[in-house]
Order: sequence, then structure tokens, then C-alpha cells
Amino acid sequence: MTALATDLAKETAVPDSPKAWRMAGAAFTAGFVVLGIVYSFGVFLQPMTDEFGVGRAAASAFYAIASFVWYMLGPFSGHVSDRIGPRIMVCLGAVMMGAGLVLTAFIEQFWVGYLTYGMGVGIGAACAFVPTLANLGGWFVRRRNTAFGIAAAGTGCGMLMIPPFAAILIDRFGWRGANITLGIGSALLLLACACVLAPPPKTIEGPSERRLVSVIRSRPFAMMYLSWTLATTALFIPFVFLPQFAVSHGASPLAASALLSILGAVSVVGRLGIGFLGDRIGSLRLFKSATLAMAASYAIWLTLPGYYSLVVFSLCLGLAYGIRIALVPTVLIEFCGLQNLGALLGVFFTATGIASVIGPLLAGYIIDYTGDYFWGIATAVVVGLLGFFAVVGLKPERSAGQGNTG
Repeated sequence: MTALATDLAKETAVPDSPKAWRMAGAAFTAGFVVLGIVYSFGVFLQPMTDEFGVGRAAASAFYAIASFVWYMLGPFSGHVSDRIGPRIMVCLGAVMMGAGLVLTAFIEQFWVGYLTYGMGVGIGAACAFVPTLANLGGWFVRRRNTAFGIAAAGTGCGMLMIPPFAAILIDRFGWRGANITLGIGSALLLLACACVLAPPPKTIEGPSERRLVSVIRSRPFAMMYLSWTLATTALFIPFVFLPQFAVSHGASPLAASALLSILGAVSVVGRLGIGFLGDRIGSLRLFKSATLAMAASYAIWLTLPGYYSLVVFSLCLGLAYGIRIALVPTVLIEFCGLQNLGALLGVFFTATGIASVIGPLLAGYIIDYTGDYFWGIATAVVVGLLGFFAVVGLKPERSAGQGNTG
């Protein structure tokens, strides 16, 4: 009996094993919680501004602070997770996110929320998201694309499901009660993730081990980082302005908001489909194609402003966006290897933080200056194409035992 248990332990502690799929489930859940909580803040905006009598800019700083802390702490949380394993970091993330949301429910002065929500949710997201994602890399070899697709689908599902759930909670219990419910729920889910997590087995796959600094300074990483910053800058333009654009062209507010729901839902399909596509097309080739498809989709928005054309635009952008975001860990592993993957992903995703600031501000300034959406959308086309050109020249690197390249 003991020998059998030992054999089972050995069987599960290898890449692509049943235990590895539990790590994928944990990464799905962590992404579901983190992205769902962060992107649900919009539904809290109106009730909080009504109660405290503050402007939307002051209230939106909750989200801005949380996002900034999340992305900027990613390198630190990833580095610590590489050294001590993901479980402790995710436990810390559960406590910080849960406490941040619950404490926000009891604030009496608005600025205190910048600390409770901005810092609590931001630190919680940083400690939970990157470590679970990085941990996944070493658990898979043959099915890595599929595993990262599942993890990325968690973020998409969280963005789709938690905001409307939060709206229901606010309607029934008020924004304070909703924060308490979400705080307890998010803490329990992340603690469950932490219980499942285990460091990946040792592998010999990937490029030869190099110091993190040398990897970050390498041409492939620099080009990937530049491409991600540019393409994501373009992506934030429709995220912010697409509903307003649709309303200005005759759509109802409900129909306009549905465009982002369509985009998000289709992105989940793209994330889940990369296992099949990546194995046949190649991860790097598919990543390039998705980046180009995102840029090309903005041309639909630019030239065909009718509502049904905007639906087609949302479908095209959502599919390409989902594929691209699910593939980036695999492509980075292909070029940079598995060593220090947590710190590497943390550094890489600071590009998202930069893009989240540049994209809306740049497009907003251009739209205000020209008095027309045309040049703002044209900016998305140009910046998106520059994101593609940044990676178009990258060549795949094959290493011993590595099968998912392209």
C-alpha cells in the first residue's frame, strides 16, 4: 500500500500530470478572482459618489491606485514566489484582498478608501495573480498552451461574471454590504487556491539559465515588452471609448455596453482555443498573427461605424485579444526559459500598467482636440500596427524537449 502511494505521488509530481491540471485550476480561480474584483469597481462608482459627494475622478482613483500597485508590485511578488514558492504569496494575497474590501465597507472618510481598497486590493492582486500564473509554466510541457489558455480564461470569466454579481449585491445590500461579501468570498477562494498550489517539478526544458537582468536586457524580451505596451495601449482605447462612440452613432446605452460584453465573451473563446491552435500553428506565429489581427480589427471600427459592424469589430478584437493574452507566458518561456519566471512575468506585466495610463489619456486628448472620434480610432490602428512590427522579426527558439514553438 505504501509503495502504491509512493508510486502515485511520483506519478502526479511530473509535468502534464493530474496534479498539474489542479495547478491550472488554481490559476483559473486566482485570475477569476483578481480580474473580476478589480474590474468590478465600475459598478461601485455611482453609489460611492452619491454617498460621499465626490466627483468621478476622485472615485476612479480607487481603481487607478489598485491597478498601479498591482502592476508595479508584480516583479516583487513574482521574485519572492520564485524563491519561497507560490503558496505563501497567494495566502498573503487572500488576506490583503479580503481585508481591503471588508475594511473599505466601513470607511467614513473617502480618502481612507485609497488605503483600504487601493492598497489592499492592489497588493492582494499582485500576490495572487503573477505567482499562480508563473507556477503553471513548470507544470506543463506538452499541454502548456492549453494550460495557460485555461488560466487566461479565468480572467475573462471573472471580468464577465463578477461585475454583474457585484451589481446585484449592491442593489440588495448596498455598496458596503457588497464589499463585505466580495471580500469574504475572494479571500476564501484564494485561500483554496493556496492549499492546492505546489512548486513545479524540476525540468531541463528551455533556454540555458541566465541571470534575470540579462534576460530582461535581451532583444526578444525587449521587443516583446515594446509590442505588449503598444498593442495594449491600442486595446485600452476601445475599452474606454467604444460604448460612448456607439451611443454617439445612435445605439442605446444598453446596446453600447453590450459591445464590451461581446468582446469579453469572445476573448474567453480565444483563450480556451489556443491549445488546439498553438499546437498546429506554433505559439510565436500565432502570437504574431493575433497581434496583427487586433490592429487590423480597429480598421473595421474606423471605417464602418454602424452598430452591426461594431458587433463584428468586437467579435474580431475579442478573439484576437483572447488568443494573444493567453499565449504570452508560453512565448516568454520559449525565449527566456523557466528560471525566475515569476519575476520575469512581473516585470513584463508592468507594460500593461503603462498602457492602461497611456491609451485612454492619448486617445482622450486626441478626441478632445479634434472634436472627432476618427483620429482617436486611427491612433489605435497605428499603435496596434507598431505593436505587430515590434515582434514580426522575432524567430522561434527550439530547445531540447520543447514542442510548442512556432
